[in-house]
Amino acid sequence: MKLADLARELNIPNQSFLKFIRDFDLDLSECIKTNFDVKEDFERFARENVAFLRRYAEDLEASKSVEEIAENINQPSAKVAEVISKEKPVLYENGRYKASVSSFGIDNKLGGNYQFVYNYFGKNTKLTQRDFIGYQDLFYFISESLEPFLNNISIQNWGIHRPAGIVLYGPPGSGKIFWAHKIAEIIGFNFTEINSNYLGENLDEAPKYDFREYINNLMKQPKTLLFLDNFDRFMMPYKDDDPVDFCDEKSKQIILHYISHFEEQRVLMVGSASSLRKIDPELFAPGRFDLLVPVFPPNVKERTELLLFHMTKELVADATLLQILKHNNAHLLPFWKQTAAKMKVFSNTMVVDFTQSLKKRLRNIYTKNNSVEIEINANLLEPAFKDASAKLTDRYLDEVQVFVQDVSRNNFADFQQRIDQLKTEINYYKIPPKQESSIGFRHSEQDKK
Repeated sequence: MKLADLARELNIPNQSFLKFIRDFDLDLSECIKTNFDVKEDFERFARENVAFLRRYAEDLEASKSVEEIAENINQPSAKVAEVISKEKPVLYENGRYKASVSSFGIDNKLGGNYQFVYNYFGKNTKLTQRDFIGYQDLFYFISESLEPFLNNISIQNWGIHRPAGIVLYGPPGSGKIFWAHKIAEIIGFNFTEINSNYLGENLDEAPKYDFREYINNLMKQPKTLLFLDNFDRFMMPYKDDDPVDFCDEKSKQIILHYISHFEEQRVLMVGSASSLRKIDPELFAPGRFDLLVPVFPPNVKERTELLLFHMTKELVADATLLQILKHNNAHLLPFWKQTAAKMKVFSNTMVVDFTQSLKKRLRNIYTKNNSVEIEINANLLEPAFKDASAKLTDRYLDEVQVFVQDVSRNNFADFQQRIDQLKTEINYYKIPPKQESSIGFRHSEQDKK
């Protein structure tokens, strides 16, 4: 059963379900699948607690002040205000919150007894069985933006259009291609990546094909997601004095011509870009690529989970590496927290590089000693950290800085907490100005001194 169908049957708003999962810090993988099929445990919980979920939905929609919430849940106003300040929701001019703050969610964070909720979810989904690690805020943002696909909202009844084009933007290695695949999975579209041989920039000697004919053929296949990597490189503004290969003006004009027909033909185009500022502003006009989705580097909590995930991924129960990890309690999340905290603004790719380097070092030691009693200490962690830091270049840090500016300009209200966290991490690498010294980035503890 789809979440939207369950919501209609129980007369509870779809978005209220998603907010409830966030408020009670439930693992998405325990509640719903990527395609919004409801998990058995969550469906049983919803049906057996429908009265509570309706009260939750009513409270979520109600306009309320800090003082009213505090009185309702019998908690001090100062504590309520502190919880709300961390979530940074929208505060209306009359000093009241609505549709983003739940009294139940605040009560839960302040120690309210909601054990009956967690009784339905006694077994945590293993990291290796999850659809993705962390990024629940991004998943909610994307799912809300894609609601016209998920719930068949019609233009005739509501005047709400499905997005025709989406731009995923973020620093290299942050997972933009991963999320493009996830969008296709969420809405049930077939993922198709545009071959560079159809575009103007054909660097190899393969024959170039007709892009217009290619788009025409794809539009005859409904429920297709067209993915274009390096979107910012191909879709730059064109100037008369630009080199021939500076951008693909012909392909850009073809896309602009056909994108108005994508919605009726059930075609969605998704572009991947490192920066928005390089893209021709004409493409962001309403009805074109007007849905912008930021893809952040993982935060410290996500890096911790990613480290454990990639260290244990695909290991069998009696794997030698798993025995070494257990010897160090490194098969548990707490072991990786200190390492994750050091990995400021690391991309997903850098985290993977670290785990691969560490695995190789552990294997080399095991080959010599033939013992799983290997201590995973600084002598092993630091060299692996150094290997992964090779991609932490000035250019990468500059791209993260540009991304912070882009997302602050375009999606600040949606991701304020994550933006603030990323600003703090990028500032760690900035060298304080010293007399005539220029401002730059530092990459190691040695540089800090």
